Amino acid sequence: MGGSLGWLSDPENKFYGVNFVGYNSSKTALNAVTLAFAKEIAATGIKVNAADPGYTATDFNGHSGYRTVEQAAQGIVWLATLDANGPTGGVYFDGETVPW
Repeated sequence: MGGSLGWLSDPENKFYGVNFVGYNSSKTALNAVTLAFAKEIAATGIKVNAADPGYTATDFNGHSGYRTVEQAAQGIVWLATLDANGPTGGVYFDGETVPW
């Protein structure tokens, strides 16, 4: 499970049965705020995006995630190093746009 909520409507997704109302609604709000901030400061050239690190093995989840911290960091580093022509207002997993 990451920042993208596309899995909520896909019965084939392994996380489809997860129904954490607080988690799902907070992720939706985060994605909406990302877009709102990107639009608000677009004229400044500052990029505002959200990173979906995927289900990453960390202390928080008892290291049960299927991705390493190093794998998760790659997409975050990609977003942090975007040039002036890079995207803004989106949600990204490993450099790819994800629906929300």
